[in-house]
Amino acid sequence: MDFIHFLSSHMLDPAMGGKRLYKGVVQQAIHAEQLGYRGVAIPEHHLINILLIPSPLQMAVKIAAHTSHLKLITSVCQLPLRDMRIFAGEVIQAQALCDGRLMLGVGKGAFGYETARFGVPIEETKPRFEEDIKLLEALLTQEEVSWNSPRYTFEPLTIMPRPEDPIPLMAAIMNPIGIEAAAKAGYHVQTTPLGGSHQQLIDQVTAFRRGKAAATSKLDTRLSLQRGMFLVENEKDRQHIAERAYEYYKSFDNVFGGQGIVDKGIIRPLPRTQTLEELASNILLCGRSEMIDRLSVYSELGIDEVLTTSNFGQDEQMTLDMMSHFAEEVMPHFSKPAHAQAAE
Repeated sequence: MDFIHFLSSHMLDPAMGGKRLYKGVVQQAIHAEQLGYRGVAIPEHHLINILLIPSPLQMAVKIAAHTSHLKLITSVCQLPLRDMRIFAGEVIQAQALCDGRLMLGVGKGAFGYETARFGVPIEETKPRFEEDIKLLEALLTQEEVSWNSPRYTFEPLTIMPRPEDPIPLMAAIMNPIGIEAAAKAGYHVQTTPLGGSHQQLIDQVTAFRRGKAAATSKLDTRLSLQRGMFLVENEKDRQHIAERAYEYYKSFDNVFGGQGIVDKGIIRPLPRTQTLEELASNILLCGRSEMIDRLSVYSELGIDEVLTTSNFGQDEQMTLDMMSHFAEEVMPHFSKPAHAQAAE
C-alpha cells in the first residue's frame, strides 16, 4: 500500500496571503518526495479560505519544476465548472510540463456555495460530470471528436497538441454504485467514507472490485482512500491537533452540505454536533502502534494507496515534522518487497 500526501491549503488567517500559502504547499511536496511518498494530491477550490487552490494544474506544474519523480494527482478538478474543450488542452499542456507525471483526478464538486456562485447548482453537478468525463476522455484519446448534446454541440475538432504520455483518469466518487460503474469503465477511483461506518468503507471497496473485474480495459486501475490522519508522539500533541481539526471542521461542515455562510471569502465557523473526541477517533489521530494497526485494515481490504490529509491549520513545521515521523515509523510497514517493486 502506497501513501500520497494531500496538499491541504488553508488560509484560516486571511493575513497569511497567497505567497506564503503556496510556498508552504510547494515545500510540503518537496518534503514528500524526499521522504518517499509516492505522490502528492492537489485539491481545487475557489472563493473560500480552505483547500484554496483555484488551479490544481498550475500547482502541479510548479511542483514538477521542484521535484523529479513525485506523482502529481489532482484531487480533484471540478469538471462541471469547465468547458471540456478548453480543459482538455490545459491538461495535455500540464502533462507535458510535468514530464508525464500527472494523474488527472476529476469530480463533480462538493461545496454547493462554490458551484452556485459559478452558476452551477449542486444538484446539477452529477449529470454534468457524467457527460463531462466521457467527453474529456474522448478529447484526450481520440484524434477527432464531435459532440451533440444539450450542453455541447460541435463539429469534429482535434485538441492540440496531442498527448505524448498517457493521462490516467481518476474519478472521485463516494457512492458504491458510482464506484462500480467508474471502475468498470476503466477509471482509477478515489473515495472516502468521511464520517461513515466501517461497513460503508467495505461496501466502497467491494464495489470497486466488482467494477474492476467487469472492466474490458486491461489497465491496472487503483483504488485510493482519502483519510484524515496525524501521527502524534504524546498526549499533548494529540490534544493540540484534535483542537485544530475541530476548528477546521467547523468551517468545512459549513460548506460541505451545510448552510454555506461565507463572509468576504472567509467561511463562518459553525457549531458542530460531533464531539472533539469523536472527531479525534475518526481522523486516525494516534501513536505509531495504533496507526499501523488501523492502516493495516485498509491494506488487508486491498486499498492501493491512502491519501493522508494531515493539515488542519496547525503550525507548518509541525506538519513537516509529522510527515517525517510518519515516513520513518509507519510507511516501512506497508512497503512492497524489493523484488515486487522491481517487477513493476
